[in-house]
Amino acid sequence: MTVQITVPTLGESVTEATVAKWLKKVGDTVEVDEPVVELETDKVSLEIPAPSAGVLSEILVQDGADVAVGAVLGSVDESGAAAKPAVMEKPEPKQAEARKPEPQKAEPKKAEAAKPAPAVAGNGAGGAVEIVVPAVGESVTEGTIAKWLKQVGDTVAVDEPLVELETDKATVEIPSTVAGTLSEIRVEAGSDVEVGTVIAVVSAGAGAPAKPAAAKPAAAAKAPETKTAEPTGDALSPAVRKLVDDNKLDASQIPATGPKGQLTKGDVLSYLEKGAKPAAKAPASVPASAPRPSVPAAPAIVPAGELPPRPQDPRGEERVRMSRLRQRIAQRLKEAQNAAAMLTTYNEVRMDALMKLRTDYRDMFEKKYGVRLGFLSFFIKAAIAALKEIPAVNGEIYGDEIIYKNFYDIGVAVGTPQGLVVPVLRNADKLNFAEIETVIADFGRRARDGKLTVQEMTGGTFTISNGGVYGSLMSMPILNPPQSGILGMHKIQKRPIVDGDAIVAANMMYLALTYDHRIIDGREAVTFLVRMKEMLEEPNRLLIDV
Repeated sequence: MTVQITVPTLGESVTEATVAKWLKKVGDTVEVDEPVVELETDKVSLEIPAPSAGVLSEILVQDGADVAVGAVLGSVDESGAAAKPAVMEKPEPKQAEARKPEPQKAEPKKAEAAKPAPAVAGNGAGGAVEIVVPAVGESVTEGTIAKWLKQVGDTVAVDEPLVELETDKATVEIPSTVAGTLSEIRVEAGSDVEVGTVIAVVSAGAGAPAKPAAAKPAAAAKAPETKTAEPTGDALSPAVRKLVDDNKLDASQIPATGPKGQLTKGDVLSYLEKGAKPAAKAPASVPASAPRPSVPAAPAIVPAGELPPRPQDPRGEERVRMSRLRQRIAQRLKEAQNAAAMLTTYNEVRMDALMKLRTDYRDMFEKKYGVRLGFLSFFIKAAIAALKEIPAVNGEIYGDEIIYKNFYDIGVAVGTPQGLVVPVLRNADKLNFAEIETVIADFGRRARDGKLTVQEMTGGTFTISNGGVYGSLMSMPILNPPQSGILGMHKIQKRPIVDGDAIVAANMMYLALTYDHRIIDGREAVTFLVRMKEMLEEPNRLLIDV
């Protein structure tokens, strides 16, 4: 039986890659998950493993060719696996031995990523099992080892957390896949690792003896030391060589960040962005269904090691490296500024009727549903009603098109000690008040504990941010790309207002709607807030949907 080797999903905004190098030739025997070809995108280089054991029977795309996500690269003949029984009798080779031997260099870079091997990989040493970095999200390719929860020699149970991994979207725990003893830690806390990297070894068996092995120094430090690429021939992949030649560049002048100091396609593109623009290139063939980036990428955070030396003030300073989450927040906020024509409109809401309704039914609500009745569920319901009337606020710009969405996934901004996260309430229009309050309470608890998943913070059509819980009286929220609108709630404060012919003290809240003026007109933005004001000041309208 023949199994095809295809280009996998490479990330949210990556639709194509370049075949950098085939690691196997037609006729070579391959094992399951053994790397067969190396792909290069403008962000990362990665190896594509064999989908099954057998013989590489066909190579359809040669080195240097551009390929789209889903394209067939070659095929493996599974029947060839039975023709070489001698190979099958050998223990599964280690990841490092599956490649062509190359001289190893110790470089202060990211921990070298092994190929995405199965989580359990016997090494012939009494049931040793390798622990690898799992795939934690569609667009997440790397993370940082935040903290080891176990030490060498500790006994671990199946599914017991070993280490905390911090990505730019969430902090996740990596569990042990077997019961036994943690015999080796290969990557120290604070090091960056890619998906598939072997980070530890567990000796299987409840009574497995500990094998004290000192943690190997991370093959990677956060601020990668840039090296200069070799300017000649074989040191460059075909894709990089073409970019360099087309733009008449000197490869030796471009900072290289790839494995073993190799110059990558992303290095060249970054170099071009800082200087001359690249020569026009015919667009690669991309499937119509392939995603396009809605906004241009914001500049990455520059590592402190790449900046000019900064003298330390003798009065005392403390330097703390930004977490991945904080770096991602900074990048997303800058993306919003660069891409959208942001404008904010304000209104105010008299909260007396809503506060009375909440007070009258709070105890009954909590007794029946086991969750407190807050204000946010009313604001979500009112926002959904306004979104249905003004659909552009629930839409997004996609190239030269506007996408109007007929579903309502509401992001709820939650502040945590690590930074702001925005979990998404899916299909919020189909939830009742109790369901909304239950989900929000769960989001809040797990956000503080760092237990939210990447999937729970991905997507969303509209966002609500409540700065009032921190005492904010008025602010201008910033968009959460690619969304076109975000609502800012604020502190409830008594103020004198004119009610009929009398001046009375009323509980008032300022509302702020920041919107993308490219897709939403001022009339629509003002109408959106007026509709919310009407329903919140007469909350019974939410119950009868008028």
